[in-house]
Amino acid sequence: MVNSSNSGNDVFDIRRIKRLIELMQKNELTELDIQQSDMRIQLKRNTPMTVIPPPTHPPIHPATPVPVMTVPAAATPAVPELNSVVQDEKNVQVIKSPMVGTFYAAPKPDAPPFVKIGDTVHADTTVCIIEAMKVYNEIQAECSGKIIAVLAKNGETVEFGKPLFRVTKDES
Repeated sequence: MVNSSNSGNDVFDIRRIKRLIELMQKNELTELDIQQSDMRIQLKRNTPMTVIPPPTHPPIHPATPVPVMTVPAAATPAVPELNSVVQDEKNVQVIKSPMVGTFYAAPKPDAPPFVKIGDTVHADTTVCIIEAMKVYNEIQAECSGKIIAVLAKNGETVEFGKPLFRVTKDES
């Protein structure tokens, strides 16, 4: 699209426009916007959308069972996502998912989980991986204490804020 209020000025004549188009193609640009005083030229070209096929190999972290303590729903009417032994709630922290993605308890399918019930964690301890858009994000505990419950299953899709682990606070 060419906007011009001064048709006597040929700064953007057809030869120059063709040259700009050639430069866009050569440099793989999809959009160009140039303005000189009161004249402006905007060039946009359509590019075919690239479709990435799904991988033909198995995922890096296939679903494998992770031990999870559960309590029947009737035992936890106030907070249904809590599925561990009842603890002094002021001494318990919940590690929540910082993003939407797929929860993985271990770095590889055949590796042991990052943490399990009874493990002690510190703020920088990696507790799981959440895969979002083919990016594997290591999630740190960001608290210190002992894991008392694993609230997500390996390979499960988790939402932002979903509780993943329950941790008793360090008494230090």
